[in-house]
Amino acid sequence: MDRYPMPELKDLPEDMRQRILEVQEKSGFVPNVFLALARRPAEWRAFFAYHDALMLKETGSLTKGEREMIVTATSAANNCLYCVVAHGAILRIYEKKPLVADQVAVNYRKADITPRQRAMLDFAMKVCLRSHEIDEADFQALQPHGFDDEDIWDIAAITAFFGLSNRMASFSNMMPNAEFYLLGRVPREKKA
Repeated sequence: MDRYPMPELKDLPEDMRQRILEVQEKSGFVPNVFLALARRPAEWRAFFAYHDALMLKETGSLTKGEREMIVTATSAANNCLYCVVAHGAILRIYEKKPLVADQVAVNYRKADITPRQRAMLDFAMKVCLRSHEIDEADFQALQPHGFDDEDIWDIAAITAFFGLSNRMASFSNMMPNAEFYLLGRVPREKKA
């Protein structure tokens, strides 16, 4: 990110610094997205508020793993290296399947996922690539899998939000942290 250097943690507003330190404490590192977007504090706050509203919500039938599947599959369709690697790592952790993120990123139709998840990703990919073609049949195809209108909104909103994230990461040349490549593949070292 030569054109848009990341700010120093010490130079950030206190609320942002505290959030980043919490993430670092939990994960053991600071994901590059937190510092890359911090150059514009108001946008950073809005970005992470919407991210949290979509990805950490407690209502609806989507699991955290399914939310990460949506991000991984659609980020792959958008050729976003950062998001595929970072969210693929989170997906591996939530699903406890080391291979699933790679499968979902390359070809979710052949991935070791449930028919429900495949239907969810079919819809997400249509929102990602051809949202102007969404019609009633797309909603009806999800209902037998237990998705209601609010779940369908979540699938579309996650897809759309990460379309923004994919484009910001790609144009700015945001690179995944090296730590993401091993998350969910090898056991984490326990703290002493």
